[in-house]
Amino acid sequence: MQSFSSMADRNTIEAQMPWEDRDTPKTLYGVLAKTTKSFGPRNAVSFQITSGPEDKAETLTWQQFHDKSVQAANLFRSLGIGEKDVVAYLLPNCNETLFALMGGAIAGIVNPINPLLDAEQISAILRETGATVLVTLKAFPKTDVAQTAAEAVRFAPKVKTVLEVDLNRYLSPPKSWIVPLIRPKNPVEHNAKVKDFVKEMARQNTTLDFADATEDRVAAYFHTGGTTGMPKVAQHKYSGIIYNGWLGNELLFDEKDVIICPLPLFHVFAVHVIFMAVLTSGAHVIFPTPAGYRGEGVFDNFWKLIERYKVTFAISVPTAIAALMQRPVDADVSTLKITFSGSAPFPVELYNRFEKATGVTIIEGYGLTEATCLVSINPPSGDKKIGSVGVPFPYTDIRILNCDETGKVLKECAADEVGEICVSNPGVWAGNTYTEAPKNVGLFADGTHLRTGDLGRIDEDGFLWITGRAKDLIIRGGHNIDPGEIEEALAGHEAVAFVGAIGQPDAFAGELPCAYVELIDGASVTPKELAVFAKEHVHERAAHPKHVEILDELPKTAVGKVFKPDLRKRAITRVYNAALEKAGCAAEVARVVDSKKRGLVAQLEATGDVDKDAVQAALGEFTRPFEWVE
Repeated sequence: MQSFSSMADRNTIEAQMPWEDRDTPKTLYGVLAKTTKSFGPRNAVSFQITSGPEDKAETLTWQQFHDKSVQAANLFRSLGIGEKDVVAYLLPNCNETLFALMGGAIAGIVNPINPLLDAEQISAILRETGATVLVTLKAFPKTDVAQTAAEAVRFAPKVKTVLEVDLNRYLSPPKSWIVPLIRPKNPVEHNAKVKDFVKEMARQNTTLDFADATEDRVAAYFHTGGTTGMPKVAQHKYSGIIYNGWLGNELLFDEKDVIICPLPLFHVFAVHVIFMAVLTSGAHVIFPTPAGYRGEGVFDNFWKLIERYKVTFAISVPTAIAALMQRPVDADVSTLKITFSGSAPFPVELYNRFEKATGVTIIEGYGLTEATCLVSINPPSGDKKIGSVGVPFPYTDIRILNCDETGKVLKECAADEVGEICVSNPGVWAGNTYTEAPKNVGLFADGTHLRTGDLGRIDEDGFLWITGRAKDLIIRGGHNIDPGEIEEALAGHEAVAFVGAIGQPDAFAGELPCAYVELIDGASVTPKELAVFAKEHVHERAAHPKHVEILDELPKTAVGKVFKPDLRKRAITRVYNAALEKAGCAAEVARVVDSKKRGLVAQLEATGDVDKDAVQAALGEFTRPFEWVE
């Protein structure tokens, strides 16, 4: 591994040679074959269906993982999957999910889908990608994934084969005896053939039956967010996926590392950032429970699992760290070197509390699906700037720009000047990010740099700071929510004239959806009634507004559009004042101002004798900054 402790180290790595001259395999099978040759007998992946530190786990060596992945690839080819055909999977975490991932990307194009979406959204993704094979769950107690998949396939006529994964094989008696007795009826309500994934794989050879790709090509489709209607689907090429894996191997992991990753394998963070780095380095990765952090007992047993596997790297998000800090560190975690966090901004108070409790450093990074993920990171060693998302990775160019709607650059921002974060790296496929060509129009600054829609600045040391979003996405615990879904639903109420949905600050999730409403003259309805209405008409559970407020008039622009910055200021004031009152602090938000460097900042004033340390503890849980009025 190379030293990566500063912007200077980053520049040194990049100056060694162009990315194109790096001796990396050109395909995912090439990466898998290289790692298997080097580390075949070493442990590769472990999965346990329950979270206990002594519970049954299935661990595969790199040789075993290679053979299973190749069998999956051969199976998909036998089902008609060529290099331009699509294998989708709708699965929780388990070893079969990884076989589907690797086999799908080797044989054709793999399309991971969030199993928490509803059938309408899933079928839209299947239609957009043109998937002909779907790997999903066999009906299983306490989950409706199989039922949802069956409903989705009814409206995705190109899906010809459904391959089922039976989680019962991971259970031990007597639980494994009980499942067949209580298993929900397997819902087959479509015209696709249904087969057993594991049994069909077992019939295949463990060497490739077909020639591997010889050139770079699209190998994965990842959908963005969880909104209704036609989702955006990002295209990922081998080169971008391999770049992400190379970064992890070059800067973080080697074959002796053990990584625990309770994040979902339908998301780029778990797939490209973590698993591809594991695949490239030969490290060992642990996936606890199908639902990861949401699995029963995972938070309670997390530290014991670290002790069991002698974990060196933990992968997390701020919401998970917040939950872990509500539990004692009740195991030997001395092997743990770093916790890597992404997907959402990290509150300073939570950062400090975690490091004090564990003695482990948190490293924050930044990435996005449209860039095949990784963009920047706080250096693993050396100085860090808490609250920033670090320095660009080698071969990543970040520009802070002001652009018009066509992508023409109007201005390049100076150091510490806020503008739109625009990115170019081997994971950005300029002009072709989305499967639908019209969605790529205006997406690239001067045709080269992906416009992320995030606002930020680069300081004089080269560190990137995210200050807000040019687009209105609500990010709840790293999950993207389109406010338009909430607004469209509430606008359907007969009493509603205007709606503005935003993300209000939340100490646990980072943001929660909330809605401000202006009523039609003479209409009468309560916030509670509107909340119930939204719950009935907003498809996605995560998008149900947690606060609905009726205003006499919503703030609007000169052309009559709802002016959301004022709504965000109102929400910050309400939430922060509630937190201060709950903590018994003699302080309140006097105003919220828009700082060029820090975005929206709450300005506080004392209302009596105030304990500023207590205020820091209360508001340090949130990601939005605050300051005292002088």
